[in-house]
Amino acid sequence: MKKLSNANNKIRFVVAFVVLGMSIPSFAQNKEIIPLWDKIPGEIQSKEYLEKIDADKSGVANGVRYVSQPTLTVYLADPKKSNGSAVIICPGGGYGMLAINKEGYKVAEWFNTLGINAFVLKNRLPSDAIMTDKSIAPLQDAQEAIRLVRRNADKWKINPNKVGIMGFSAGGHLASTLATHYNDKVYDSKDNISARPDFSILIYPVISMENGITHEGSKNNLIGKNASSESIAKYSNEKQITAETPKTFLVHATDDKAVPVENSINYYLALKNQKVPAEMHIYENGGHGFGLGVKGTNQYWPNACEKWLIANNFTLKPDGYVFTYFKGNGEDGLHMAYSEDGYKWETLKKDASFLTPEVGKDKLMRDPCVIKGGDGLYHMVWTVSWTDKGIGYASSKDLIHWSKQEFIPVMAHEENARNTWAPEITYDEKSKEYMIYWASTIKGKFTETDSKEEDGYNHRIYYVTTKDFKKFSKTKLLYEPGFNVIDSSILKGKDGFIMFLKDETKVPVQKNLKVATSKKLTGPYTKASEPITGKYWAEGPTAIQINGEWIVYFDKYTQKKYGAVKQTAKGWEDISEQVSFPKGTRHGTVIKVSSDVINELKKE
Repeated sequence: MKKLSNANNKIRFVVAFVVLGMSIPSFAQNKEIIPLWDKIPGEIQSKEYLEKIDADKSGVANGVRYVSQPTLTVYLADPKKSNGSAVIICPGGGYGMLAINKEGYKVAEWFNTLGINAFVLKNRLPSDAIMTDKSIAPLQDAQEAIRLVRRNADKWKINPNKVGIMGFSAGGHLASTLATHYNDKVYDSKDNISARPDFSILIYPVISMENGITHEGSKNNLIGKNASSESIAKYSNEKQITAETPKTFLVHATDDKAVPVENSINYYLALKNQKVPAEMHIYENGGHGFGLGVKGTNQYWPNACEKWLIANNFTLKPDGYVFTYFKGNGEDGLHMAYSEDGYKWETLKKDASFLTPEVGKDKLMRDPCVIKGGDGLYHMVWTVSWTDKGIGYASSKDLIHWSKQEFIPVMAHEENARNTWAPEITYDEKSKEYMIYWASTIKGKFTETDSKEEDGYNHRIYYVTTKDFKKFSKTKLLYEPGFNVIDSSILKGKDGFIMFLKDETKVPVQKNLKVATSKKLTGPYTKASEPITGKYWAEGPTAIQINGEWIVYFDKYTQKKYGAVKQTAKGWEDISEQVSFPKGTRHGTVIKVSSDVINELKKE
């Protein structure tokens, strides 16, 4: 065959789509598509053997058949979120087609969200029409795919020691074949680059060619209906495992009627016998071909896989969370806890204080609110006293070393101001300003909601803005909801700003959390919602989005414990029993931080 350049191969690939009237799938648009070979080993040329695309009504390719020109579609992750790991994805399809979208492009997009570089392999499908030996052609493509990725490691910012293989169904057979036959000399490589994957991920894989357990279509397509016992044994990959087989993650459903679950079970047991690290997730149901998961418990396998990738250092450790809080009356200062998932919280510094209060009448550090600002610094404000007319402020680069504490007299101009409680900060990226806001009672104001039961306290929310924490705007009223309001916390949402707040009304009793929204940080804010918390007294809301869902933490102060609610499609769900906080935790703030920040805090 006349040697084709890479450029000519690319043209040939694109022309195939145009001739067939199909579009490249949306998931693959703007992605680099690279021919695997300059000269395909063992090729038989056939003008009648033309690639066929199975597309949906919108022209998106869901499947590919009759592949004669194997390619890699390149999905590079954000280098800032990657440690250089890469994975080659082998779609399934019984060795008769490739489910290139569901088990290829979509999976590559998911890997990119984890910071992992992904490459979708469009491998040749076994055929005597275009191959001198159809049983080795897919393995040739898989070996060359690994070598090609390692060959371009510098260009793609990939760690050549963190390149894995993944396969679905028959693609799982190809992936497990590479994992066990990476040293087989099935073509003359132009270099000595290893074809051994550093890990494998096998999703409802075909593993065995043995009768009674194999997928007959995959077996027949690869080695034929009348395959010899030697071929059956050779491509029954559970029989080919050695101590050098790469560590493996397996997923299967018990009710898989296409590829029996024993394929994964036997492979896992063989790995275990050879002391190869392995993890297997067997789901009660899901059948075959559930891709990234559709319903039931099988939809959570990507989460389990992500944890496995993190544990094995194939992706950067994810961001975590820090909770800043006080204990007792706030005399000893700033306490912190951390969490990896936002549910289980553990103390830092053995629950000792990170910063002792020095300013204000009573030198307290209650209600510490910490945010990370546009300048990269952590900024903190807090309540310094029950009766003072100002708040405390300090900043830090690392949450460990803090600037000199300052007193900001935000209510000094108000002769009748009784207090400044529970201050918080929100940064407005658009205006590059910080808004500091708090609850104050001013004697003689809002008399219509005065209440003897609250000892004369009748709060509203006030604010100032600043760009540098040196010069501040005049104090203004931020929120007047028509009731005694305290403990507001404002975060940027999808369509504006969301204020979580406490209705402090005692008669008739409220003592619950509500929500208001605004297009602008400085308001105006909407009427407060119905309560989002239950029939208990709650205060000190702090919120964050985890996996796209708002979680609001709060102090169940009469019960002396912390609780939480989560926003769902049906409303706010109480998840207090799912979260755990250090004993004695009081009103604070949760922020998202890098794993490096948490690791440094753990050293204190």
